[in-house]
Amino acid sequence: MSIRDIIEGKKEWRAHVARVKALPRDYQIVYKEIQKYLFKVGPVELTEGTGLLSGIVDLFEEGAARGKGVLEVTGRDVAAFCDELIKDSKTYADIYQESVAREGSKAIKKGTDKTK
Repeated sequence: MSIRDIIEGKKEWRAHVARVKALPRDYQIVYKEIQKYLFKVGPVELTEGTGLLSGIVDLFEEGAARGKGVLEVTGRDVAAFCDELIKDSKTYADIYQESVAREGSKAIKKGTDKTK
């Protein structure tokens, strides 16, 4: 990663934050909760720019422009809304589980090879 990439990433993030701040207050609150949730759950694509988060802001901007409340856009269960967004995304938890399973298989294979 070059310095230019880092600078571009920071510019992109600042522009993203400005879009969030332009949303109505209820949308901002829910967006921040969604962001916290996604950072905890850890979809890998979150580290690859603002794509997923920008998509949420797009949806929120459209909902606000139509005069809808934020929960009309997400539904009352915001966590379920988030889970639906990332259901096909690989998470860091998935990567960890795959790693544990792979290491477990190696250990079992080594153990059975020694008993032969």
